[in-house]
Amino acid sequence: MPTLHVISHSPFGDDRLGSCLRLLGSDDALLLCGDAVYALRDGAETQQQLQNAKLEQRLFALDEDLQARAIISSLANAVDYQAFVALSLQYDKVNSWL
Repeated sequence: MPTLHVISHSPFGDDRLGSCLRLLGSDDALLLCGDAVYALRDGAETQQQLQNAKLEQRLFALDEDLQARAIISSLANAVDYQAFVALSLQYDKVNSWL
């Protein structure tokens, strides 16, 4: 069952991102929002983890949060709220990592 995983917490406070990456299935996607977009910062260990996960077209980041934190990344597909809603309907399940 394809799942959209949503992470909003900073990747530097705990291991939610690492746990999520270990559980991602080949049809699952990951959306970073809020402070989780800091995982995409150049030179961050978390950026390397995301690259190693080979998510290609399955890694998304909320554009508003990228802009608010001045993060530019070619690793994730930037999406607006409308696209976020569309993604949540595209996948069978949405799992928010609270």
